[in-house]
Amino acid sequence: MAHIIFTPSPVMLPGLMQELESYASQEGQVIIHGVCRANEIPIFIRIWPTTYLFDQHSSHISELVHFEKISAFPAWTEVKSHLDFGFTLVFTGLPKSCVSFDLQEVIPQANGFYVASIPRNKTDVYFLDFSD
Repeated sequence: MAHIIFTPSPVMLPGLMQELESYASQEGQVIIHGVCRANEIPIFIRIWPTTYLFDQHSSHISELVHFEKISAFPAWTEVKSHLDFGFTLVFTGLPKSCVSFDLQEVIPQANGFYVASIPRNKTDVYFLDFSD
């Protein structure tokens, strides 16, 4: 089951985190850093353009505008066994009144990305573990 990583361990270049946080606050965008872990057998992941952030207290929906290191539907990205695979999703901004939101892939099949009740933070940069 997917979950929120509240205290991420740094696995990126020094300074990149500050750059991303600055970018999010300047542009009003929401950045999701995701990780998927493959255990004994490889897994395949992809992102659909119908992936959104849903404000839990309004009708606002933030749209996916950019993604890195993950394939878009219909292609697949392989996550090799015993490895963690990281990717980044960028969404349009959430309203200032938003205190929590859901990330959901709205797709016509099972097993889409879904994380409920993500608490909003000041940076609008989030770390989510999508591993089963």
